[in-house]
Amino acid sequence: MNNNALDFKFYNFKILTSTNDKAKELAKKGKYNLIIITKKQKKGKGRFGRKWSSGLGGLYMTILLKEKNLDKVRYLTLIASIAVAKSIRKITKLNALVKWPNDVLIDNKKICGILTETVSNANNYTLIGIGVNINQKKFDKKIINKATSLKIEINKNYNIKNISKTIIKEFNNLYNYYNTKNYKKIINIWKKYSHTFGKEIKAKTLSGVYIGKAVNIDDNCNLMLRLNNGRIKKIVEGDIFVV
Repeated sequence: MNNNALDFKFYNFKILTSTNDKAKELAKKGKYNLIIITKKQKKGKGRFGRKWSSGLGGLYMTILLKEKNLDKVRYLTLIASIAVAKSIRKITKLNALVKWPNDVLIDNKKICGILTETVSNANNYTLIGIGVNINQKKFDKKIINKATSLKIEINKNYNIKNISKTIIKEFNNLYNYYNTKNYKKIINIWKKYSHTFGKEIKAKTLSGVYIGKAVNIDDNCNLMLRLNNGRIKKIVEGDIFVV
């Protein structure tokens, strides 16, 4: 029994611009520890302002949490990705893996993206946006070779509400480690599900392109690469690819 489980209030919609946008709107009204779910997003987004395809058939959800300290919220991204991977494995037996910093993959194709945002004001809060491809039959040409869904992988439809409940349950279990500041445990669990760890990685960052082996994650969830010259390079933000 998780005594530190979060007690969420749920908001369900048919269509939104994005669940993160609606979460910010509710936070301004002083409402926290919420989960916002919609069947469709008009303006779904990922990291760096990228568009996230958000048509019918996917799960689009934001977890809104009030946070005293925003320094460690990147662990919430890791927790969310692990929760999705564990849920997919439980429900489908597919080998879902987590890719640093915010994706879940099946057979090297993206099935889930996570967008964590923080707002610092009189009441600090965090938004963890989760998009999972579930019952989509196909994707547009731009992403057809990069994305997949449970429907594409197994050729059956899934109950989106049940999947959301499983993800939230897994998130709550992992949040207990976050709440008790057991960050090392989160890192260790993430490594067990990691698609990234131990691989040769090309990291494209604002400061340049780096190639090396993913050897660790530091206390701020930055990816550590061992370059060919033996030097350790800290990757704070950017896109990574398996070489």
